[in-house]
Amino acid sequence: MNTLIGHYISGRHITETQHSGPVFNPSTGEEIARCAYGDATVIDTAVKAATSANAKKWAKASHATRLQVLFKLRELMIAKTAELAEIIGREHGKTIADAIGEIGRAIEGIEFACNAPQITKGEYARNVAGDIDVFSVRVPVGVVGCITPFNFPIMIPAVMIAMAVSVGNSIVWKPSEKVPSAALFFAELWKEAGLPDDVFNVVQGDKTAVDALLEHPKIAAVSFVGSTQIGEYVYQKGTSHNKRVAAFTGGKNHMVVMPDADLEAAANAFVSAGFGSASQRCMAVSLLIPVGAETADHLRQRIVEKIKALKVGAYNDPTADFGAVISAQSQQSVLKAIDQCIADGAELVVDGRDFKHPEYANGYYIGPTLFDYLSMDMDFYQQEVFGPARGILRVNSLDEAIAVTNSHEYGNGSVIFTRDGKSAHRFFMEVESGMIGVNVPVPLPVSYFNFGGLRRSKFGESHLYGPDAARFYTKLKSVSQKWPDPEQQDQAISLAFKIT
Repeated sequence: MNTLIGHYISGRHITETQHSGPVFNPSTGEEIARCAYGDATVIDTAVKAATSANAKKWAKASHATRLQVLFKLRELMIAKTAELAEIIGREHGKTIADAIGEIGRAIEGIEFACNAPQITKGEYARNVAGDIDVFSVRVPVGVVGCITPFNFPIMIPAVMIAMAVSVGNSIVWKPSEKVPSAALFFAELWKEAGLPDDVFNVVQGDKTAVDALLEHPKIAAVSFVGSTQIGEYVYQKGTSHNKRVAAFTGGKNHMVVMPDADLEAAANAFVSAGFGSASQRCMAVSLLIPVGAETADHLRQRIVEKIKALKVGAYNDPTADFGAVISAQSQQSVLKAIDQCIADGAELVVDGRDFKHPEYANGYYIGPTLFDYLSMDMDFYQQEVFGPARGILRVNSLDEAIAVTNSHEYGNGSVIFTRDGKSAHRFFMEVESGMIGVNVPVPLPVSYFNFGGLRRSKFGESHLYGPDAARFYTKLKSVSQKWPDPEQQDQAISLAFKIT
């Protein structure tokens, strides 16, 4: 009988459930566990823990106390990297090397969260008028709900939760039901690091748990990463219940290559950024936009050779470049997108539809796939294809490349490869994307810069990580204070609207 993966509330594992769903190993297609699905009652239990006296003590704890927990968590993450990478790979399908890279970025986010005291310092003005001092303070919002996707089982929750906890909040986290085990492992690391019980809670589940979290009156803020359709729903429903919500959603990231670019470097960058993690990254390069027919032809020739050399394999195959997609449903969705693109008239240059793993015939594999001669009216261009199928859309000028990039509804990441500073400057000033790369294929900011897209790649005004995240997880109070001289006589009544 498969293991039941449950919730984590008040420092305890809870496996009682009315409903559960399967957890698969994408590399083999085998069901390896069941995941408990929480409901409104379980969410309420978690919120009660997060609002307990124990959790309130954390909100009042000193910066030094909080930082000691974060320092310890960082050390535990480093020590447990191999074990955690195995858990991620088994449930997600990404290679061990890719999982280790994800954990490294998670550790970077924890390190930046240690800067919270610096970021959240208030302002002070002495004697603004009448011997009145004005200052501001930032305090925790209270209970933070985190809803995270399958594609980064530890990095995304780590950067969310580390900052939220660092500034004094407590957590109710709903991870993806497809990758539930990493959440429980992370919970145990927080506990070992010294975080008080009740501050960190995990509720597994599906839409029922999400709705209960969005509706609960004691949850003050919600941070979400996932698809655009669900992210918009989370934002609208959460804000309708008077919560602050930040939702980070889809991307269709364009990579423009100018004729003067280093084409070998650009080809390597496109393949690396386009197919890593079976293309299941919101910052993956989706579309290659070469400027000029000669640029496109030379790039295509180089890229096809590199794509055909990629090895698809199981998560624990050290020679594999990328692994399976997350589920059978995802596999079918990508295959359907490929078939539709063929029907729409694009040229299928590399066909990965028939790939079968020699050992794991039931694994959710798709070989690397490449189209050329895409057009903007094709579904393949318009939709985010979350799998290893990429495309080339040819343009004749930088003006056209910028227009194409800005025409898409998503504005997560956009990149340009060029040796010309003026072209690069035009690109990053005129393109409406939140994260832009110049000769950098994946412009994922380091943790001390803000992460977030524009247009329909983000709902809400905050950012996933960076200094702005600390402000999202805190509320601002401005205080005006005056300490009268004990010898001074009472002031006369004044009804004038002024400060004197």
